[in-house]
Amino acid sequence: MTSEDMSSEDTTIKDVPDLPDTLTTDVRGDVAVLTLRRPAKRNAIDDETVLGLEAFFLAPPPGVRVVVLDGEGEHFCAGLDLSSLSATSLEEGLHHSRMWHRAMSAIEFGRVPVVSVLKGAVIGGGLELASATHLRVAESSAFYALPEGQRGIYLGGGGSVRLPRLIGVWRMVDLMLTGRVYDAAEGHTAGLSHYLVETGQGLPAALELAAKVATIAPMTAYAVLHALPRIADAGPQEGYLMESLMAAVAQSTDEAKGRLQDFLAGRAAKVTATEGDAR
Repeated sequence: MTSEDMSSEDTTIKDVPDLPDTLTTDVRGDVAVLTLRRPAKRNAIDDETVLGLEAFFLAPPPGVRVVVLDGEGEHFCAGLDLSSLSATSLEEGLHHSRMWHRAMSAIEFGRVPVVSVLKGAVIGGGLELASATHLRVAESSAFYALPEGQRGIYLGGGGSVRLPRLIGVWRMVDLMLTGRVYDAAEGHTAGLSHYLVETGQGLPAALELAAKVATIAPMTAYAVLHALPRIADAGPQEGYLMESLMAAVAQSTDEAKGRLQDFLAGRAAKVTATEGDAR
């Protein structure tokens, strides 16, 4: 299914959690497009939006198998809206950070894969948000930074854990100590995006990816989202055991058995050298 096909699907919003005005949802068949909509603030996130993200990803609409996370206007997300930061005490700051952790975990370890569309500003908390998604499509307009160091604060949305796994600790050190800004190409080379496309092509490319991801068997998708990161973090022997258990669970499903039979009977396409999009 292409993005053009998906645009003709029923876009009625069904059984979506109550969301703040800063988030909108467009359900297109088995793909939901969730959009940050604070374009006047470059989609900077306030507390209400963080809680809205958590609520949505804890209970995505029934039937949705993939979510595309986009930002209205020219930017993905310029991070935490500092004007709304009300935490003044040590305790309040701790709980504010943990609120972000809950929301980001609901994305990373949620029920469905998430494809993000990165464009314009992807900085601070916006980069932390992007790092919690599973596939990242960057437009050539995207730029990345971690300006917290220059503002006398520190990451609080999980970036200290997720971003070093994507780009390495010492790139993180550079970004945070110097205020360095990566452009789209530098960010792609460093590992911040999986795909790099021209400006304006991020959402169509993300929808095409989402259509492919939506065809993955649910138990396989669950294994990729929940088991694979834990296997990667585990010691080798523990990782091998978890892999064996997950492989046994996945291949025991009726859907897996049917797909394997289709392949053996020649009814399923074989992988070729031109499979996928080598952006």
